[in-house]
Amino acid sequence: MAEKFKENVIIIRQEEIADDIYSMWIRTENIASYAKAGQFVSVYCRDGSRILPRPISICEIDRADGAIRLVYRIAGEGTEEFSGLHTGAQLEVVGPLGNGFPKKSQRAFLIGGGIGIPPMLQLAKELRCEKKIVLGFRDELFLVEDFKRYGDIYIATEDGSFGTCGNVLDAIRENGLEADIIYGCGPTPMLRALKAFAIEKNVECWISMEERMACGIGACLACVCNSSQKDSHTNVKNKRICKEGPVFRAREVEF
Repeated sequence: MAEKFKENVIIIRQEEIADDIYSMWIRTENIASYAKAGQFVSVYCRDGSRILPRPISICEIDRADGAIRLVYRIAGEGTEEFSGLHTGAQLEVVGPLGNGFPKKSQRAFLIGGGIGIPPMLQLAKELRCEKKIVLGFRDELFLVEDFKRYGDIYIATEDGSFGTCGNVLDAIRENGLEADIIYGCGPTPMLRALKAFAIEKNVECWISMEERMACGIGACLACVCNSSQKDSHTNVKNKRICKEGPVFRAREVEF
């Protein structure tokens, strides 16, 4: 069974890196030691009226300093509360949760869209292979300089203000890029397109799915997705994103 911990963590630093996008480093006792690229943590609000924790993907891991980086978008009252906290503030966090990305040695595409970009950074740091990093934004860029240290960067924006005008697949095709394996995280339409692209090119594809969660540990079945095979837990064609995921082989899930 994977190790997970409930900890009171301390905020090392926090800053706004794009409009309503925040980067928060937190110091942990155990989470950083066990975390893997692609996993997430559940962060509890300090306001007791907000009972359910907020799932946030792990962006970076600093095992030497016992710290993890969370990059999140303000999406409601909970994440808005987090954005107002400063160095030294404490939060209750459970993690690491879910599975992580398998690390292969083939030529790889690392593809992130929107707030699905942050969890690709730790993977970019850990993979020891040729990497093409393709990032899709609506307009304003973030984390691009962080990624530049780990591979060749290609950018797509919806409004064409940076890089390719369009989506991540448009950027791949425009630049004539090729790879043997795809790793992706982003909104469902992007993941659906990546799965179809991988089948077309006959390449392995792993995707990290975004979904609203409640318990974060697989008990409540609030974050199920459709799967190609029956799940041993429910005996139906479902997968719990928080438990069996959030990373899946693309062929395992149905959109």
